[in-house]
Amino acid sequence: MSRVGKKPIAVPAGVKVEVVEDQIVVEGPKGSLRQKKLPGVDVVIQDDVVQVERKSDAKPHRQMHGLMRTLIANMVHGVTEGYRKQLRIVGVGYRAELDGNDLVLNLGYSHSIRVNPPEGISFAVEGRNDVIIVTGIDKVVVGQMAANIRAMREPEPYKGKGIRYQGEVVRRKAGKAGKVM
Repeated sequence: MSRVGKKPIAVPAGVKVEVVEDQIVVEGPKGSLRQKKLPGVDVVIQDDVVQVERKSDAKPHRQMHGLMRTLIANMVHGVTEGYRKQLRIVGVGYRAELDGNDLVLNLGYSHSIRVNPPEGISFAVEGRNDVIIVTGIDKVVVGQMAANIRAMREPEPYKGKGIRYQGEVVRRKAGKAGKVM
């Protein structure tokens, strides 16, 4: 039995979880999320507790058991508290600023890069225009948006310049040792 899959999910007050046809719908104070129900599992909702049960001990059903429980728990957390990722810009002249809802990045290229947020995502810039905060209710979309921004100028190993996650450690290389004759 999956240790993750058999844990019940407590539904806080103000959050509504329901199964509509083959989708799980979670509505809360921050918004609404939908997730297609995975094959081989059943979702049982009773007394503000969600329990995921699998149909058999077949390998595909065991694989989906813990995954479905984690997806539902992430949706409940997202509609109550939300998710956020912080990115830090390192480099002389590298900066970020907001233009309405859009994020404008100056990363040493000949042009600035404008990032339009997808629906449900918002940006904030803090510090001396060197900290970007990506917030939203869907964990997958927040993480993917942060990864897309980081990919625009990944941290390089010689000077450490680029965009990195808050707390990420970049291993530095020594560079050229000098020409020896």
